Amino acid sequence: MELTDAVVLLTGSSHGIGEACAAELRARGARVVLHGRNADVLGAIAADLGAKVVEADLQYDRAPTELAYAAREIYGRVDAVVHCAGVGWYGPTADMPAGKLDELLRVNLRAPIHLTRALLPDMIARQHGHVAFVASIAGLTGVACESVYSATKAGLITFADSLRLELHRTGVGVSVISPGAVRTTFFEHRGTPYGRRIPRPMPPQRVAHAIVRGLERGSGDTVLPHWLALAPATRALAPRVFEALNRRMG
Repeated sequence: MELTDAVVLLTGSSHGIGEACAAELRARGARVVLHGRNADVLGAIAADLGAKVVEADLQYDRAPTELAYAAREIYGRVDAVVHCAGVGWYGPTADMPAGKLDELLRVNLRAPIHLTRALLPDMIARQHGHVAFVASIAGLTGVACESVYSATKAGLITFADSLRLELHRTGVGVSVISPGAVRTTFFEHRGTPYGRRIPRPMPPQRVAHAIVRGLERGSGDTVLPHWLALAPATRALAPRVFEALNRRMG
C-alpha cells in the first residue's frame, strides 16, 4: 500500500503502540483517523499530528459498526484499519471477574472482527485496502495467568489467517504483528507489572515500524523480537521441551 494520502483508522491510538503507529503513519503522509475512549488525550495527539478523532468504547455491541461509519464519513473512505485496541488481565482464571472476562472478549476479539466486517465491503468493492492486527506472542504460545487474554489473541490470529485466504486476489491485504512485551501502560492497566525475565520489553516504536512495513508489503506475519518466533516452532515440534523452557523463563 502506498501510504501517502491513504486513510488509516487506528483503534486504541491514545497511547502505546497505537500512538506510536499514528506518528509513523503521519510521517509517511497518511491521513490518520485516531480512535480511543479518552477524547481529551486523543484531541492532544490529533492536534500534534493533524489527525482526525473518533471516540468510541468498543465494549458496547454497536460501537464497532458505528466507528466504521464515523471513520468513513470523515474522508469518504477507509483504506486501512490497524487494530491496536486491547485490554489485559493477570491472575488465576478461577479468580477472574466475569465482567473483566467479558471485557477482554469484547474489546480484544469481538470488536476487531465486527469492525473488520463493517469495513470490508467498501474495500473489496474498490479492490484496495488492508487490515492489520496487533496480536501477541501470547496468542501463539499461551501464558500462565493470562489464559483469556491469550485466547483472544489466538482467536485474532486465526481470524486473520482465515481472512487472508478468503481475500486472496481481492486487492485487500491482511497482516499480523505478534510482539512480546512492549514498554507501554498495558501492564499498569492490567494491574500487575511485567515480571518475566525474557523477553525484555521493547519500545512501542519498534512495533509501530513493523505494522507500517506490513501495510506497505500488503501481507505477512511478524513476531517481535524475531528470535521469539522460535517459541511457537518449539511448541509445535517439541512440546515437552517448550513447556520446560517456558516455566523456567517465566
